[in-house]
Amino acid sequence: MRSWSRGIFVLLYLALLLKTEGLKFHRSDHTERISDSAGSCSEMDVFWGNLGNVGGSAGDVLEDNPVGRLKVFVYELPSKYNKKILQKDQRCLNHMFAAEIFMHRFLLSSAVRTCNPEEADWFYTPVYSTCDLTPNGLPLPFKSPRMMRSAIQLISSNWPYWNRTEGADHFFIVPHDFGACFHYQEEKAIERGILPLLQRATLVQTFGQRNHVCLKDGSITIPPYAPPQKMQSHLIPPDTPRSIFVYFRGLFYDVGNDPEGGYYARGARAAVWENFKNNPLFDISTEHPTTYYEDMQRAIFCLCPLGWAPWSPRLVEAVIFGCIPVIIADDIVLPFADAIPWEDIGVFVAEKDVPNLDTILTSIRPEEILRKQRLLANPSMKQAMLFPTPAQSGDAFHQILNGLARKLPHDKSTYLKPGEKSLNWTAGPVGDLKPW
Repeated sequence: MRSWSRGIFVLLYLALLLKTEGLKFHRSDHTERISDSAGSCSEMDVFWGNLGNVGGSAGDVLEDNPVGRLKVFVYELPSKYNKKILQKDQRCLNHMFAAEIFMHRFLLSSAVRTCNPEEADWFYTPVYSTCDLTPNGLPLPFKSPRMMRSAIQLISSNWPYWNRTEGADHFFIVPHDFGACFHYQEEKAIERGILPLLQRATLVQTFGQRNHVCLKDGSITIPPYAPPQKMQSHLIPPDTPRSIFVYFRGLFYDVGNDPEGGYYARGARAAVWENFKNNPLFDISTEHPTTYYEDMQRAIFCLCPLGWAPWSPRLVEAVIFGCIPVIIADDIVLPFADAIPWEDIGVFVAEKDVPNLDTILTSIRPEEILRKQRLLANPSMKQAMLFPTPAQSGDAFHQILNGLARKLPHDKSTYLKPGEKSLNWTAGPVGDLKPW
């Protein structure tokens, strides 16, 4: 009861102090045009625009401009690896794994793209490995290893660049639940491990968890895709009071796969429901209302618990809508952690401490809440979480490129000696070795 009354006091106090910062999608000068027509290098059509100064200090790395710091060669693969897959199911453009599609489109018209592979720092293989959806819109990862393996066989047979490094200067977008382990259940993902042929490549993935077999050293953790235009269409007046203390919409139990709730989300979501379903400070439910985005803009704290994987689009939505993310996922590796000050804008709660969540949140001083909200209101913070069309300075596309640029120059160990090989092309489950 004491935590409830303290929470109500905090709400009243903030109502007096805070005129909520308006949500602003950072609209910088148009920098790069993205279009399906910009396919081959001979058709390359780039707007260089006002790209600003290259560089940035450790304190403003979100504003870094990757142009001039790296060059990327985009392999031109047969359309069966990307465009034809998308043509079969347009839903792939809107689900949380769509970063692989939009990153491809972005790079085709990016100022960092080079048509001369001899001058490239990085090589990109555009494979839409998550665009095989069930009727309910969930990605089926079972064909992904064969598809990725087929693409690597193709580039290694037709270009010399993979073979000289066995992929160490190549990057791949792998936005599955557990990245390049290519399975949506953690136990089976761990059993599979990262696709052997990707062991030397840099993986750009949404999955991030320390000391996990599905996250290898040197990977770049990115936010999941959330539709920028859809979110912008749900903006409410910026002075709307934040009258909801804690907000969450989503599953607490996965009845079909884990009816008792002890395995799904490692029991953290079940603990949220059992402890706070009747707490008036907590607006939590399994129902997903049409006012979901508007409700987040009326909330002070938005719960971002793990599910089957530690990440979800809620993290992006919370940042965009200025709702302080409450991150409940032990050992999570957050997107662009070298650029975004997650400790300053969020609240981290250990999974074992979920039963004390009300006490933890009501104990945060109003001044600290206001400080986090002001940091969240920074347009560059929001921009870094988005994959907009057209691309904009400082967005997630550019943060990925910044991450790649910070890995340059490549270490001498990147390049193999003549005749040297380290990858085992016959390793992995037998089913993954079948032709795609």
